Amino acid sequence: MIQPLAYVHPEAKIAQNVVIEPFAIIHKDVEISEGTWIGSHAVINEGARIGKNCRIYSGAVVSAIPQDLKFNGEYTRTHIGDNTTIREYATISRGTEEHWKTEIGSNCLVMAYAHIAHDCRIGNHCIIVNNVQMGGHVHLGDWAIIGGSSSVHQFAKIGQHAMISGGSLVRKDVPPFTKAAREPLTYSGINSIGLRRRGYSNEKINEIQEIYRYVYLRGLNNADALALIELELPPSDERDEVVNFIRSSERGIMKGPAGRESYNE
Repeated sequence: MIQPLAYVHPEAKIAQNVVIEPFAIIHKDVEISEGTWIGSHAVINEGARIGKNCRIYSGAVVSAIPQDLKFNGEYTRTHIGDNTTIREYATISRGTEEHWKTEIGSNCLVMAYAHIAHDCRIGNHCIIVNNVQMGGHVHLGDWAIIGGSSSVHQFAKIGQHAMISGGSLVRKDVPPFTKAAREPLTYSGINSIGLRRRGYSNEKINEIQEIYRYVYLRGLNNADALALIELELPPSDERDEVVNFIRSSERGIMKGPAGRESYNE
């Protein structure tokens, strides 16, 4: 159902039962899958690959040219998974030659006026609240939430099930399962409420809390904390996720509650 006042380039690939409202603009080399709704005045640029049952609201701009001075017109894309909602005036840049695409997973919510820069990789079930500004190459794990008006430094990594308080400045990596708040950004416990909502047992939540006691509450550097975690705590998916995330961090992880900044020492 393409309204007469919408513009759809003849080379765009639009599945059946896609709704495109008046004054929306769909450029060439765009693919939109079944059941998706495109609101009035939304702009879908070249290289967009939009999944099934997405909702893209008025004024949103998807797959815009990257705001990166190194971009030289190379062919890149933006991939958006199924059942993802992009609210009013959110902007999403396509990739550069470093990764070739910007990726947003399935069942995500990108709220109004958020910006997702080039080459970002957003997992599934993520929530990016109003006015969040994300630099290029940011990685966001599944089920992560970024509070409104937060800014995320380029190349930062935010682990799965992490929750970041509104108005935060994310300069360092945020490990999985944690809450992050204050300025400078600080470990504020684990995201126990979110984990319970997603079916984690009390025993599993206690296990994750114990892992972070080693990381943030025992006065250890990262190398020693990770070695003791692997030596003293039983193997589990959660333990390995935390250990691997911290060990691979290039920017260092956020501060602990005592103000100690953690690096891969």
